[in-house]
Amino acid sequence: MTNKRLVLVTGATGKQGGAVVEALLQRGHQVRATTRNPDSKAATNLKLKGVDVVKADFSDSVSLLKAATGVDTLYAMMTPLEAGIEAEVQQGIALVDAAKAAGVGHLILGSVASADGGTGIPHFDSKYRVEQYVAASGVPYTISAPVFFMENLIDVWALPSLREGKLALAMPSNRPLQQIAVRDIGRFVVAMVERRQEVFGKRFDIGGDEITGEEAAVILSRVTGREIRYEGFPPEYLQQHSEDMALMFKWFDTHGYVADLPALQRDFTDVHWLGFEDWAKEQDWSILTADA
Repeated sequence: MTNKRLVLVTGATGKQGGAVVEALLQRGHQVRATTRNPDSKAATNLKLKGVDVVKADFSDSVSLLKAATGVDTLYAMMTPLEAGIEAEVQQGIALVDAAKAAGVGHLILGSVASADGGTGIPHFDSKYRVEQYVAASGVPYTISAPVFFMENLIDVWALPSLREGKLALAMPSNRPLQQIAVRDIGRFVVAMVERRQEVFGKRFDIGGDEITGEEAAVILSRVTGREIRYEGFPPEYLQQHSEDMALMFKWFDTHGYVADLPALQRDFTDVHWLGFEDWAKEQDWSILTADA
């Protein structure tokens, strides 16, 4: 790696941002990460890896500008999980403004696949609002828009069912769903960092595989050595917890992601895209027998 870059990563202590950090470090780039708590265990772990951890808050424009000053590239991602949809939009706007004020040469925005398609899903639409703000800002940018995370199937909300031998999703068993390993999001972002001018102004829906719930259950049974059956349920059951999630799973069934997987495999061979079974083989399935 002769052309190392200094990349600022937001959300570095989370799954997606963490994958970006790991991929950047593996390629020899320098990483700066923002956090509200530089003394947390997660932040300390980043420091031990050689990451420059700086304190910054989305509500503090001065801290964001300071964090963005001097970096070549900013990987910006936001989440509605902490403070809601409108707060997520404001986070994105704050990051774009900081990048512009600091003269950052390349802003890579983490969005979601199909957000530009008018889905009506609140957390898709909010990300697209930020995309539009980025496009109008004058900052050189690229949009990285992943599909459904494979890691969602082993998240805390999914583990209880898996431990009972069920893969439960609010979709019919025969409906294909495009998915991506979080690791590959990180590797794709690195490809964007290294290609730079080649990808300015471009938007990429990214994914690694497309399988049905029934197929996923068969693969998980084979890989884990446990019998796992698929159990679909109506998305309306999700409404009591999240209208947003209910709308998303309804959309999965009626529309679904349309990332061009063959083109991604062809044009970004450096990512080494994981299929679902290869991803499953890399997981530690002792979580299925661990105490809940």
